[in-house]
Amino acid sequence: MPPNPPVSVVIPLFNEEESLPELYQRLRANLARFEDWEIIFVDDGSRDRSLDILTDLHRQDPRVKVISFRKNNGKSAALAVGFEAARGDYVITMDADLQDDPDEIPSLVRKLEEGWDLVSGWKKVRHDPISKTVPSKFFNRVTGIMSGLRLHDFNCGLKIYRNDVAKQLPVYGEMHRFLPALAHLDGYRVSEIPVQHHPRKYGRTKFGMSRFISGFLDLVTVIFLQKYARKPLHLFGVAGMILTLAGLLILGYLTIGWFQGIWIGNRPLFFLGILLMVFGAQSFAIGLIGEMLTRSQAERRDYSWRVRLGFDREQP
Repeated sequence: MPPNPPVSVVIPLFNEEESLPELYQRLRANLARFEDWEIIFVDDGSRDRSLDILTDLHRQDPRVKVISFRKNNGKSAALAVGFEAARGDYVITMDADLQDDPDEIPSLVRKLEEGWDLVSGWKKVRHDPISKTVPSKFFNRVTGIMSGLRLHDFNCGLKIYRNDVAKQLPVYGEMHRFLPALAHLDGYRVSEIPVQHHPRKYGRTKFGMSRFISGFLDLVTVIFLQKYARKPLHLFGVAGMILTLAGLLILGYLTIGWFQGIWIGNRPLFFLGILLMVFGAQSFAIGLIGEMLTRSQAERRDYSWRVRLGFDREQP
């Protein structure tokens, strides 16, 4: 069999000082089978000793690379920077809290090599409180319906991507929850496998209930951007046509009555017709503005970092 390809493991983290040494040792044992590998830790503005520990790991093993943000920018920002820096043919993501099991890496690789572009983990037996599991099931069901991709667990941190997929996916805001859906909507082949999930060993979760509210709003954004980002007039134009047509019908009906001597100035239906016409014109205007905006290229955001270890540009 040919040797396994180079692998990059991208790990976003925030205040996980207790778990990092053990996580590194377990990753090193599982990555030994690959011809080349790297671990990219993206420190999302930690305020504990996480950066000191990562710096020591880099000194011991140059295959450990570190990017540290000056402030907390969120998991999506950490993944975006990690994807950009990853050079392996396969890119694996996982959380730093040891709930994701590094022993699952060989299974993820085997599944990807069946011809998939992205393989997501499925925490079939999940060791989280009910306050997380029940909303998560609802979230996964709604995401599957709206995206057309039926997965059991969209938000599992343990995933594997082909390098070109990871670098092409738009990861910003809170889009990390929808990376399988984004890949599916872009035409990539997406699958999932059950993975081992462990109870949190150190610290506490960094996510609250508010993530589910923002997650739903982000899902609407994903669907809109994938279907109408390059043709916004197709959405707003259709809405404008419907509203305008409804307004015209109402006003036309009232105009016939006016010619027959019926006073229409104080009828609610008259104001509804005018309102629909106004909304229709506004919808058209929004669609046209959107069409013009799609012609301009969005600027790539650069996140402020304080340390980069193991890359061309380093700051000790």
